[in-house]
Amino acid sequence: MGLTVNLDRRDFARAFRDRLAEALDRAGMNRTELARSVGIDRSTLSLLMSEESDRLPRADTAAAIANALQVSLDWLLGLSNEADLGADIHPETMEIAPSSPTPLDERINRWIEEAVGYKIRYVPTTIPDLAKTDAVLQHEYRDFAVKSTGQAIALSQQKLAYARLPETDMEICTPVQAITGFAHGEGMWEGLPLADRLAQLDRLILLVEELYPTLRLYLFDGLTHYSAPYTIFGPKRVALYAGQVYLVFNTREHIRVLTRHFDDLVRAAVVNSAEAGAYLRRLRGVLTGGAGPA
Repeated sequence: MGLTVNLDRRDFARAFRDRLAEALDRAGMNRTELARSVGIDRSTLSLLMSEESDRLPRADTAAAIANALQVSLDWLLGLSNEADLGADIHPETMEIAPSSPTPLDERINRWIEEAVGYKIRYVPTTIPDLAKTDAVLQHEYRDFAVKSTGQAIALSQQKLAYARLPETDMEICTPVQAITGFAHGEGMWEGLPLADRLAQLDRLILLVEELYPTLRLYLFDGLTHYSAPYTIFGPKRVALYAGQVYLVFNTREHIRVLTRHFDDLVRAAVVNSAEAGAYLRRLRGVLTGGAGPA
């Protein structure tokens, strides 16, 4: 529904600032991420959002901001009450990634590349892929239907390379029971030798301590909270793993809902990111009678 507007420049700028702040909050983005996405300096964006300024963006900048935040330009400028993009320019809301291994891996690599500079939030299926040793990947994928061990190792290396980039900001949430179950060789890890499990714990300890705080591992209680595995690639998309396929959503609403779900997991963590390394060391000590990593 339209909105009749009768504003002077200062009121117009105030309406723009208020809606820009609201859209930023809804999108789960910060000013640095938005400025990078739009292609403007952060100082320029800060000036546009300053309460002491009545500056308005250029038409092309306003359009780029609206597109990055997935809101209508009219709404952003205070000319409409309809925030959603029109159907003619709204991106595809969902796709299903193919189950064949090569296209799937290529698509994940592309999602990772497109998310460089944004925060990635990740709920893994088991041990975080980027931390898995070759022995663990060989055990996990030796009989897997749609992905070979070699493909799994290559994808793990790609994710680890991303995690080591200086601009990376990654959060991982997984049930504490998934880690303890792995350590004790339970479930799918039955038959994996103790030496391989210890080597995997050593690898995970090394990474969470070396890459903290740009990589943060949180462990939540799987008896009080549940999550399917998914990855939030900044403001770009959410990929929900459904078993050999990914359901991929790129609308603001889907991203916002799963971002809030992830934030709930972080708040419910029984082991926070600053304690993760020490927790893993204690868990390793239980397996070895107190002996530390080799």
